[in-house]
Amino acid sequence: MFFLYFGKANVKTQTNILKIQTMKEVSRLFDFPYYQLATYPLQDAIVSKQNGSWIKLSTQEYINQANSFSRGLLELGVQKGDKIALITSNNRIEWNVCDIGALQLGALTVPIYPTISAEDYQYIIEHSESKYCIVSDVVIYEKLKSVKHLLPNLKEIYSFEPIEGCKSWKEILEMGNSDKHDSALQTIKDSITASDNATIIYTSGTTGKPKGVLLTHDNIVSNALMSFKRVPLKLGEHKALSFLPCCHIFERMLLYLYQYCGIGIYYAESIETISDNLKEVKPHVMTVVPRLVEKVYDKIYAKGADLTGIKKKLFFWSIELGEKYEAYGANGFWYNFQLGIARKLIFSKWHEGLGGNLELMVSGSAPLQARLARVFSAAGIPIMEGYGLTETSPVIAVNDERNFGLKYGSVGKPLDGLEVKIAEDGEILVKGPSVMKGYYKDEEKTAEVFVDGYFCTGDIGNIDAKGFLTITDRKKEMFKTSGGKYVAPQVLENSIKQSRFIEQVMVIGDGEKMPAAFIQPSFDFIKEWAIRKNLNVGQSLEEISQNQNVIDRIQIELDAINKKFGKWEQVKRFELTPTIWSIDGGELTPTLKLKRKIIKEKYQNLYDKIYRN
Repeated sequence: MFFLYFGKANVKTQTNILKIQTMKEVSRLFDFPYYQLATYPLQDAIVSKQNGSWIKLSTQEYINQANSFSRGLLELGVQKGDKIALITSNNRIEWNVCDIGALQLGALTVPIYPTISAEDYQYIIEHSESKYCIVSDVVIYEKLKSVKHLLPNLKEIYSFEPIEGCKSWKEILEMGNSDKHDSALQTIKDSITASDNATIIYTSGTTGKPKGVLLTHDNIVSNALMSFKRVPLKLGEHKALSFLPCCHIFERMLLYLYQYCGIGIYYAESIETISDNLKEVKPHVMTVVPRLVEKVYDKIYAKGADLTGIKKKLFFWSIELGEKYEAYGANGFWYNFQLGIARKLIFSKWHEGLGGNLELMVSGSAPLQARLARVFSAAGIPIMEGYGLTETSPVIAVNDERNFGLKYGSVGKPLDGLEVKIAEDGEILVKGPSVMKGYYKDEEKTAEVFVDGYFCTGDIGNIDAKGFLTITDRKKEMFKTSGGKYVAPQVLENSIKQSRFIEQVMVIGDGEKMPAAFIQPSFDFIKEWAIRKNLNVGQSLEEISQNQNVIDRIQIELDAINKKFGKWEQVKRFELTPTIWSIDGGELTPTLKLKRKIIKEKYQNLYDKIYRN
């Protein structure tokens, strides 16, 4: 998983950092909201939209509800060490209440992705030994209900939304409204230490059954506090727009970090409403994925292409200027003078489209194109890329624009407190307080990923003389052609996706004579292009993917990209898929990474067409 941080430091941020460091630090995950109450109590600690209105919880209300939930769980007989599963289709206030309420009782939360199959629900709940499950809506409830008879240890399902035949989570809150269990709750809270287990996060599983990553309070707390030093936030003032699922360790760690910094958390309704939510919330910080950044850029680029005359020339002049951007004023006086003009005339419109206040963006799941990193930095939204995994809670390294800690194309320097080194075969190894305890109930797989106390990330990279870490590919995703040449597909894919004609791409060729690719065309853009060129490419996805004009145009794109690579790694053939790759379709994980095994199986006919015809 990769992360990106965009933003600027300021004097006020540094002053606030000094203030916060003189106060008592947190050591357990449920300490974060109490810490916020003592330092930066908010009226909008957590906010989500329900029935068209933004519903806010203050810091005090958040804590009060979490305590009610804890007492309600005690009334149900939940004990320290029990597991509580959480499955929500979208981010919402209730998730945080349940998370903190369970954690301060000593229970482990088991967040589950909503888009996986009922069989995976069954496996995770059974494997984790979850006693209760809280779901968000009827769709998830019906899926879970279909396998509940196979889960004898699952005592009950509760729902956030009213569902006929399903108990409401409000029943747990109501059971905890009295002070009956206050003394018992306080005793349990006092007994919980930083080294106690906090959560089991099951990997999204691009292949095989998901593994349960067992993390302690200290794993995630230490990562949040180490990351805090790298993130320039205005403590007690900023608002965050949260988009990635709460069940994802990256977003979850950031939610704790926001609470530590006194940042109001606003939950985006969905990917379709992000544009509207940005204008409504006007956030200062936002979490995204690289694919979303690419889409935002493509829309900006398309609007620029529709301009005419001097406005169009200014737009593309600004883009070209941005692609040459170097940090720390390295471009010199004349470049910076021109950049000032571009920011005033062109890039200021980008800020308006993103709500007007956006200073910091955080992206996860995959590498961001260095070209986009430069352009957004030039636009006044500096991009700093970082890296981590679920097993490392998650951040390992991150770029920091302050103190000359930024290098485009790298993922920055490792966090203070972590030891990172490169194995002989190029694999990145890491040791430190945020590295997981192990895989739950799987000593064999745990032993496989630890060597001399270092966690083996499965990623290939290098560290330069100045300490910057660069990722080149996933160790398991690299393949060898029949000619004995190694190919790093992620590097190729990242370059190919720069084409506006291409939405998704997966490079294939393990054991074959040459690399090839499955390509999902950017169907909407191709339709616009066809109209401009007065071409008939068809209307259905299948017609477009089989149209020779489209195939020829994408070949031109590939020919240009191939020139950047060695002959052995160039994509020699490709096939266009007649479908849109999606989470629901099974091609993508919830964080929009490729499910390579599933994609290959789904398009086996195209694979055979490339290599067997």
